Amino acid sequence: MAIVVERVQTGVRVEKHVLKVLKALAEYLDLSLGDLLEGIALHAFEGKPAFSAATRGQIERLREVYGLTITAGDSHLLVESSVPRRQRPPARQPAARRSRQSPT
Repeated sequence: MAIVVERVQTGVRVEKHVLKVLKALAEYLDLSLGDLLEGIALHAFEGKPAFSAATRGQIERLREVYGLTITAGDSHLLVESSVPRRQRPPARQPAARRSRQSPT
């Protein structure tokens, strides 16, 4: 039985190697990235494993392929790199209003 839900678009920042593995795993499982993340979160919320032994084996292979070396033990130690983010152009300021002068 299908359960109807309301999904929202979100922008999240994720470590780049983690994202590569997640995207590859979603492709391997024939899921969207959002469906994979929902499944992982719902399993974690209930304290249940999200993956079978076979899928965990695939994850290990993908970790090697994409150079993912950080682990769950590292999750509270992660900080942004010092590589500067691309600068956004400054927001446009509204043009100053010209005072209307009546013709003389």
